[in-house]
Amino acid sequence: MAIQLVWLKRDLRVRDHAPLAAAAERGPVVVLYVYEPELLAAPDHDASHLRFVNACLAELDRELRARGHDGITFRVGAMPEVLEELHRDVGVEALHSHEETGGALTYARDKRVAAWAKARGVPWFEYPQTGVVRRLRTRDGWARRWQVRMAQPIVETPEALRGGSALARGTLLEERDLGLLPSTKDEALLGGATRGRELLDSFLAKRGKNYRSDMSSPVEGWEGCSRLAPYLAYGALSMREVYKATRVRVDELRAQRVPRKKDPELTAWLQSLSSFEGRLHWHCHFMQKLEDEPRIEFENMSRACDGLRENDHRPELFEAWCAGQTGYPLVDACMRALHAGGWVNFRMRAMLVSFASYHLWLHWRPTSVYLARQFLDFEPGIHFSQAQMQSGTTGINAVRIYSPTKQVIDQDPHGVFIRRYVPELAAVPDAYIAEPWKMPPLEQAAMGFTVGKSYPAPIVDHAEAVAEAKRRVFSQRRTPAAREEAAKVFEKHGSRRGPRTRRTPASS
Repeated sequence: MAIQLVWLKRDLRVRDHAPLAAAAERGPVVVLYVYEPELLAAPDHDASHLRFVNACLAELDRELRARGHDGITFRVGAMPEVLEELHRDVGVEALHSHEETGGALTYARDKRVAAWAKARGVPWFEYPQTGVVRRLRTRDGWARRWQVRMAQPIVETPEALRGGSALARGTLLEERDLGLLPSTKDEALLGGATRGRELLDSFLAKRGKNYRSDMSSPVEGWEGCSRLAPYLAYGALSMREVYKATRVRVDELRAQRVPRKKDPELTAWLQSLSSFEGRLHWHCHFMQKLEDEPRIEFENMSRACDGLRENDHRPELFEAWCAGQTGYPLVDACMRALHAGGWVNFRMRAMLVSFASYHLWLHWRPTSVYLARQFLDFEPGIHFSQAQMQSGTTGINAVRIYSPTKQVIDQDPHGVFIRRYVPELAAVPDAYIAEPWKMPPLEQAAMGFTVGKSYPAPIVDHAEAVAEAKRRVFSQRRTPAAREEAAKVFEKHGSRRGPRTRRTPASS
């Protein structure tokens, strides 16, 4: 009996799942998830990713069985060899999956699958699930296309799903089953569509009121940010589902308006949800960059930046940054928070990359790969584009160099976040929490604390490092080659609603 094969990748849900719905209309369905050794061994993969995925899969399997299906078919192996085995055993009439904007490994894997499907005469139907547009010729009008796609109806989940093949199903496999070291991120969020919807509901009903201000703070961001990124990254929720729920909430709030009456709480809500909607758009905008130009996972977006940092790698600085031992409290707290739970808010992520790129003059490629393992919500399209943006190698974005000291003063003046993740500084007074090295020796001695022993001294001098970074970056940016590259990058990747009308590059 030939089957309709639904291949799960980053779409671990039953709601708004076009491949599943389409396959169910055509015949008996096998739902496949493959543990691919090549991806599990990749330098950007972490056991915390697997743990989150498995929780999503466990819930998805229960949802399928509740609809009369026999559940997910699990396999371990390379693609398309797994497909060939299934085709030989039961016959694959058609292959259904969502489009994926992944890294080089999944891109090459999908090309192999396409070649296999063509050789076997198996139609492969791929369905969009984000705002990313395949084979996009121009960015002109991209924003409108995003709106149109998000406005499309939610794909209804089939009430009944017919399975019925005689395939052995296999089981969920954990870290030890796949030869991975266990995850150490004990604070990481739990996977699954139910947990994702709970977070979405609580954000829209309560937590998101001050999102516009909370999203910059490592303290307030824990509750004030949506925390939905991993559920979007692995498809436990669809982008359309989140967008539509947000629009419903905005309409509810607008209906509460009283003419000619100021309502600060209502204003805060509407401003915050406007910012959140912008972030949903931004999410796909950055993924589109990798879709359009896969090389930016490995190469500078502006080739005029080649050679800027490639020959300046200092392993001791890289290792201190990775370990959260730089001597700058907020930098170290952010890195250790990632080690514990795989999440910090966006501003703190930008600061981590900025510090590595400008203060330590490290190339974005090794730092981005390390952070990919730390981020529970690792999304290749966003991740590598942002690493380049924060490192100044896009050629079109403003150079942003964060001061770790100023960020403490602005975002964590009482050291709440810092003391949680850098307990060595628990007794340091607020006056010195941003710069403990400035604490007088007598005060250090009185509290049994010594900079350089109890906690590292700064591994670089802020003023000197920033001055040198600015000299190098702006010297490069003033060259004719840099300006020419910037124009090319903007033409390909710049965000714009309509046709390009200006000739100079601008920030995207």
